[in-house]
Amino acid sequence: MRLDRRRANEMRPVKFTRGVSDHAEGSCLVEFGLTHVRCTATVNEHLPRWRKAEDGGWVTGEYDMLPRAGHERSPRTGGRGGRAQEISRLVGRSFRAVTDLSKLPGVTIVIDCDVLQADGGTRTAAISGGYIALIDALRYCREKNLIQQMPLRDSVAAVSVGLVDGKAYLDLCYEEDFSATLDANFVITGRGDLVEIQMTGEEATFTEEDLHQLLGLAKRGVRKLTRLQRVATGPVRFLRSGG
Repeated sequence: MRLDRRRANEMRPVKFTRGVSDHAEGSCLVEFGLTHVRCTATVNEHLPRWRKAEDGGWVTGEYDMLPRAGHERSPRTGGRGGRAQEISRLVGRSFRAVTDLSKLPGVTIVIDCDVLQADGGTRTAAISGGYIALIDALRYCREKNLIQQMPLRDSVAAVSVGLVDGKAYLDLCYEEDFSATLDANFVITGRGDLVEIQMTGEEATFTEEDLHQLLGLAKRGVRKLTRLQRVATGPVRFLRSGG
């Protein structure tokens, strides 16, 4: 049994709460156990200066942690810290991987992911909850006739996995992540396609067998997250293959 008495292939309790902001075009509070992330989506009817209109719209992400989200106070970075920037880019890439930007003409959607409380897996929670905020922002765009159809090819979610004392665990809490000899984050679509893998050996190497074992755990976790996302968002019509 693990520190919180979960099985190795068991996730922490997961909860998605939509509509936590009265002002944002889309919002979701996501909870992975004691990790809580507030995700809000903002719709702007203009593009970044570097983006050409003929290339379609843009979806991006911003990630940061509140000063006492963790065990000790961290300074405010305004999203400019190195870790915050790296995770922000990951969040944006994850959403763009499942979005046909050509069907989002002249529109930018920014997903802000603010960690309220951290106990491991904050980036994976941000992606999984940010997707729900994105859905509601896109529905807002449809209602305002900013887009003609939902530009999503698939859903997307993310989960952490790792090796702790030689055992493979799904959805690491902070203590497990801290002591892991190998930790990884998998971003996976609802159909099971890989978007991104972040995998690091901590003072150790890992084998191809380790990779496949952790991938199997990650896919199990994302299947559960995908089911919970579908319950939270209701039916979503995805684009057919090829747009």
